[in-house]
Amino acid sequence: MTTETPTPIIPDYGGANVRGIVPALLGPGSWADSLPSWFPEPVRHADQVVLLVLDGLGWDQLQERPDIAPTIAGLTGGRISTVAPTTTATALSSIATGLTPGEHGLIGYRMVLGGEVMNVLQWAVDGEQRRRSQPPERVQSYPAFLGDPVPVVTPMELVGSAFSAAHLRGSRPVGWRALSSMPIEIRHQLDDGERLVYAYYGGVDKIAHERGFGDFYDAELRAADRLVGDILAVLPAGAALMITADHGQVEIGPNIVYPSNGLLDHVALQSGEGRFRWLHAHKGGLDDLLQAATDEFSDTGWVLSREQMIDERWFGPNLPTPVASRLGDVAVVARELVSYYDPLDSGPFELMCRHGSMTSAEVYVPLLAGMAE
Repeated sequence: MTTETPTPIIPDYGGANVRGIVPALLGPGSWADSLPSWFPEPVRHADQVVLLVLDGLGWDQLQERPDIAPTIAGLTGGRISTVAPTTTATALSSIATGLTPGEHGLIGYRMVLGGEVMNVLQWAVDGEQRRRSQPPERVQSYPAFLGDPVPVVTPMELVGSAFSAAHLRGSRPVGWRALSSMPIEIRHQLDDGERLVYAYYGGVDKIAHERGFGDFYDAELRAADRLVGDILAVLPAGAALMITADHGQVEIGPNIVYPSNGLLDHVALQSGEGRFRWLHAHKGGLDDLLQAATDEFSDTGWVLSREQMIDERWFGPNLPTPVASRLGDVAVVARELVSYYDPLDSGPFELMCRHGSMTSAEVYVPLLAGMAE
């Protein structure tokens, strides 16, 4: 008996997907009768909504731990898909702008701009800032929240960053220094009459990366669950809290796949990240690189050309040429619990959990809502 090889989950950008949340909330018509069918029911009965993004909280991980996060698990709703790749820079940009990755152009964690591989979250190349040479408003030209000055309740250290300027331009930052302040800041915005309040918390993702699944992850998930409870407790009558995430996680630990010297002979640059690695071919060397990558990585991942991914609409139906130029030539997208090594893609510690690929654990995220009792 043979087992079929799983196929990548390509997001349905026109359906239940994170990019559709903000346009639905800010579009014409009342929430009672204009929201898509995949929206949680409590939002239809709300006058105000808080949209809380819990970075890194995948649907699969939540389903495996309902007793650890009983408040979140008790909310109404279900799962939706995130974007490709399943990475923070791309997904948060799609959530805030309501655009596909191909439209907003922040199309990966590390992408090519001006012949260099830039870390989008840091807005830097090899630690050197590129804010002047690559202005955020030029790299990503669309305003957040359809141009509405929506309040964004976020950690103070993120206020004013280049990535925030790129994906949250036109919004109104409301920074907090201690997590206990977040529910209070949210309540203040609601009391001021804001119809939509956006909030961001990154703790789950940070702990998963550094510690993996286990005691530390469970403790952080409990903390996130308490945060959700604290926000629900301060909601005024008629307000709803809706939570989602930018991606899920898989634990890969030390399972690093190192490309051979023979393969690297075909590679001019690498970009992307460990579970969605882009290989850039030397001029005229695409076919050789694609064959070499297929031979070397097809037992652990999906190996595809850029053209195939564009044809299959991995990044949405529209991909302008300037955005396509930010991609590599061949993508190696992890199917198994591995990460593909690039010596220039590293940090202060070895990541235990990762994301980026198009598996269920990484693609599906919650869209859940509740109202104060």
